Amino acid sequence: MITLGILTISTSASQGDRIDSSGEIIKEGFGSPLFRLEAYEVVPDGIDVIERKLRYWADRLKLNLVVTTGGTGLGPSDVTPEACKKVFDKEVPGLGEVMRAKTFEKTPLSVLSRSVAGIRKTTLIVTLPGSPKAVKECLEVIIPIIPHAIEILNNDRGHGR
Repeated sequence: MITLGILTISTSASQGDRIDSSGEIIKEGFGSPLFRLEAYEVVPDGIDVIERKLRYWADRLKLNLVVTTGGTGLGPSDVTPEACKKVFDKEVPGLGEVMRAKTFEKTPLSVLSRSVAGIRKTTLIVTLPGSPKAVKECLEVIIPIIPHAIEILNNDRGHGR
């Protein structure tokens, strides 16, 4: 069982001004019995709040996987990658790269995403864009990869192919 946290980063959704459609898509995407949702929250854009939540979920709740949505674009309030990089022990650049590469086949605008991934202790953290369409497309790419990544993090094996 892979324990999951979903963090939606959106000031407007955190204030109730819009519905968190992207978070719902993530819940559906990880709806198989292999995953168990243990934490879900909507927070405003801001490095400190994102950083605190990620640290708590990794260090205290010891979640296997945290998936965020929102704050990966080019706008002035898009600070999710910066917050995550303050939390990561190691980056996992291949996840962001493969999401951009595969979704580029559908829209060249995907290269504007600054999605990142990394680990903190034994928690894999993956950031997704805020657009529901982009979230769905990115999940199609990464969901098949996640179980093996979590196995490696938890067992320190699986380094061979």
